[in-house]
Amino acid sequence: MRNFEVAFIFNDIANMLEIKGENFFKIRAYRKAAYTIENLPLEIEDLAKQSQLQEIEGIGKALSEKIYEIIDTGTCRYYEELKKNFPPGLVEMLKIPGMGAKKIKLVYDSLGISSIEELEEAARRHKLRTLPGIGVKTEQAILKGIQTLKNNSDKILLATALPIAERISSILSGMTEVTNVEISGSLRRKKEMVKDIDIVIATESPEAILKDFLRLPYIAEVLDQDLNKVSVMLNMGIKLDLSAVKTKAFCAALQCFTGSKEHNTKLQNIATNMGYELNEHGILKKENKKVFYPKSEKEVYEKLGMPYIIPELREGRGEIEAAMKGCLPEMIKQEDIRGDLHVHSNFSDGVSSMESIAKRAKALGYEYIAITDHSKSLRIAGGLNESRLKEQIDIIRDMNNKLEGIRILAGAEVDILTDGTLDFADDILKELDIVIASIHSGFRQDRKTLTKRIVNACHNPYVNIIAHPTGRILGRRAPYDIDMDLVFEAAATTGTVLEINASPDRLDLNDVMAKRAKEMGIKIAINTDAHDKETLTDMKYGLWVARRGWLEPENVINTFSIEKLLDFLKVMQ
Repeated sequence: MRNFEVAFIFNDIANMLEIKGENFFKIRAYRKAAYTIENLPLEIEDLAKQSQLQEIEGIGKALSEKIYEIIDTGTCRYYEELKKNFPPGLVEMLKIPGMGAKKIKLVYDSLGISSIEELEEAARRHKLRTLPGIGVKTEQAILKGIQTLKNNSDKILLATALPIAERISSILSGMTEVTNVEISGSLRRKKEMVKDIDIVIATESPEAILKDFLRLPYIAEVLDQDLNKVSVMLNMGIKLDLSAVKTKAFCAALQCFTGSKEHNTKLQNIATNMGYELNEHGILKKENKKVFYPKSEKEVYEKLGMPYIIPELREGRGEIEAAMKGCLPEMIKQEDIRGDLHVHSNFSDGVSSMESIAKRAKALGYEYIAITDHSKSLRIAGGLNESRLKEQIDIIRDMNNKLEGIRILAGAEVDILTDGTLDFADDILKELDIVIASIHSGFRQDRKTLTKRIVNACHNPYVNIIAHPTGRILGRRAPYDIDMDLVFEAAATTGTVLEINASPDRLDLNDVMAKRAKEMGIKIAINTDAHDKETLTDMKYGLWVARRGWLEPENVINTFSIEKLLDFLKVMQ
């Protein structure tokens, strides 16, 4: 039983309890437990064997007993009892942008709607607008949300697909006949959502390996098969394509199966003009029919007269032209990151204490960490009022006198309210080391109003960063209806930093917008928005977005030393 499987059950329980209108604290306990378990650095089964479940933050006796039961049986009685009297389609409705638990309960209780199909039909017949709290605009928003969900229904999050691909790759690498294994395709390019998993293996016995592969218990259905490739549906509902090539052709195949169609077409055109044929089998010299088998992907690009292009850039967005001119960016790397500037502690809705967060940040090699708990208006997240924030600032100042090797910055994630003002007055904001502003309410305001809220925040002298600027949640909520042209202009004019939120279900800004910000001279912060010290490692997802957006260390403020960062933040005021 893997961590994500236990987390899935706890999340499902939380969803059902929320739709039923159960106690908020009970719902939050399951939600937090799911989040913590999914992000554990160790396997939940190993912790259970060592009787260490209750040492996990947020896991008490009752939850640990359910985890033992899930590990032993694959489920738990409480979960199965909930499902008996709960139409499964109701939980599916939570995936629709704009459909929260209260609305789902309302349409179920009032109209007996228990599936997305029934909901869409009712919306098209204008039945929803007759319900209390649902007018014409909300009904139209629900239809739009259903369409958004349909457009993403065949895609899965990078963070969901990657560990599965790594697990399958690990199994394949253990087969003696396999000499090399690599993840390829959009997953290797680190796209935010992917349609399937692509893996390439090198072997001199492709038929035998593919036959053995099909015996894996994770395979639910074989979709297609030939001598060198097999397509399967995994029991997690994810499609996987496995390609087998001869060892000498592996690097050529990896390059070929990694790049986007646009990237590969441009490369093949260059190869053709040079008298070569480029494909997964190698580089053929048409004149004498000799085949060049590259020993690395770097050799593929060198053969075509350019330096190596990292997988994240292989999208056909000008990277080949830049490579030919010798002006590829010096890409940002994990070791360039010196801190995380958006982290929540148990002062608001986080799981971990400030001290444990600081220690974890230090262990990651960081120089600094910013604690940015929610402001007072976000009551559901335990937002801090002025007195509580001042108390937190004092505690942080005191901790910094005692801590060695790490600096805690006192900050806040301040709500941009529906009227365009900030949740805290300037006399509070100026006491903080760093201020993040973000929208958490009023998502359905008109485009002009939403845009003005963010632009106003940019013009506040104490606001340093705009967090998750477009507000999207991948596969669940479309971006806010805002004019990003005006937001970029405001950020460029005021020197306000825009965030790449590294939370795997946000990745907001996206890669295209990050590249645009760079071109306009706007600084970026890559932050995890972590609510648990263990998810500080989500930084990698934000880094992949930054690399896909051509960002270099100088474009990102949390590559700065603590001295340079503090100077930068002061200049902004």
